[in-house]
Amino acid sequence: MAQTDTPTDPPAHPPLRAQAILLGRHLDPRGLALRSPQATNPPLVEVPGGGQAVLLRSGALVLFGVAQADECRLIERLAPFVSDPLPNPEVETLEILLAPGRPAAFDQGRLVLAQADPPRLQVIASVLGKSVLLAEQEARVASTFERIEPLAEELQSHGRGAHRAGGLIRHIGETLLIQHRMVARGEVGDKPDILWEHPELEGLFLLMEGEYEIRERQLILERKLELINATAGTLLDLLQSKRSLRVEWYIVILIVVEILLTLYELFIHGRGVGA
Repeated sequence: MAQTDTPTDPPAHPPLRAQAILLGRHLDPRGLALRSPQATNPPLVEVPGGGQAVLLRSGALVLFGVAQADECRLIERLAPFVSDPLPNPEVETLEILLAPGRPAAFDQGRLVLAQADPPRLQVIASVLGKSVLLAEQEARVASTFERIEPLAEELQSHGRGAHRAGGLIRHIGETLLIQHRMVARGEVGDKPDILWEHPELEGLFLLMEGEYEIRERQLILERKLELINATAGTLLDLLQSKRSLRVEWYIVILIVVEILLTLYELFIHGRGVGA
């Protein structure tokens, strides 16, 4: 990850801890009674007990300065609004040093920020949310690779594909689902909407995006998904061709049997007439 050198002056404020947690496949905050959110799209709210939280449709919750006990209570409150909760949520943490007058930069893995106003927190949350979403999808793609690799090796070694179409169709469906989550809900390749209202924060967004290698990870993931789709599609085509050939052989065998039965009947009939 790219690092930016900055002066080592001590920060003017204590560090702020940011934490992104991917709770599930989708988070719908519309059903949650939000009391006077500090910002919308995505919603940024104050957390009872201290700190702030950003709620993302991708299923990610991004916390700023929230104690662990308050975090647990908030997650419990959000549980009814999370679709397909993950048994092991992905987590990403970031320490933010608040230093008025200093430009946004990374210093030894920590983000130096002039101020932590709502628009800046929304930008940071959007990138951290994308990072945990990509991490979860990367793990799923790696698991799919492990399952489909033996099928490709069997094709290369023995010239035949898998024996079950259902598994191949599931692989294709899984890749399509991952692509849908990244594009439709995670908006991994898009800039956050807050930049339309605050274009001056684009530098912060690009800094965060570069630090977490969002574009690079997205491209690598897309190439892997294309390879899985192509491999599964090829194996499925071979399987269907094999089944079609088998059906053709069945038809040929039935025809031959029908011919033999006809000849046998003619032979028996001929012998009966001769007798």
